[in-house]
Amino acid sequence: MDMTRRTLTLGLGAMGVLTACGNGIGSPGSAKIDARADATLSQMYSQYPGTRALTDKAAGMLVMPLVTEAGLGLGGAYGRGALRINGVTVDYYSLVSGSGGLQIGAQQYAHVLFFMTDDALLNFRRSPGWAAGANIEYATPEKGETLAAETTTSMAPVIAVIFGQSGLRVGATLEGTKYTRIIP
Repeated sequence: MDMTRRTLTLGLGAMGVLTACGNGIGSPGSAKIDARADATLSQMYSQYPGTRALTDKAAGMLVMPLVTEAGLGLGGAYGRGALRINGVTVDYYSLVSGSGGLQIGAQQYAHVLFFMTDDALLNFRRSPGWAAGANIEYATPEKGETLAAETTTSMAPVIAVIFGQSGLRVGATLEGTKYTRIIP
């Protein structure tokens, strides 16, 4: 890909705007993240009742209430969330992602990673920075749609549910996304 100075400048500007927005999470730290995680789970359960079955079967789940993604040639995403085991927050994580290519626009969305095995959860918690990749099964329900039965009975170690998308970008993916434990 030939990258012009203009594309590079616009892409870096988009990254700067993305970093500056801070997702509105910040000041009271953990209390604010937990409140947003609670609201996100309520919305998910209300819109997609099939996710309750995932919650019941999961060893743990990472709730990312608000991920902001922007790009123009170069792009990035950022968000903060809570890792919950048995309904209790045990850690906080940030999400950072970068991308390049033919892209333009911005969007926000929520996502929840369901760790379906103890090993998947342990690998996530032990890593200094966990990168989402090929071992994730994606469930991206449309408004009003229920999750397919094969998703809720899947043997995948990690299932990602992406929802609440708004903005000008089409679709959302977590591939190449890095999660890092933080102290809010």
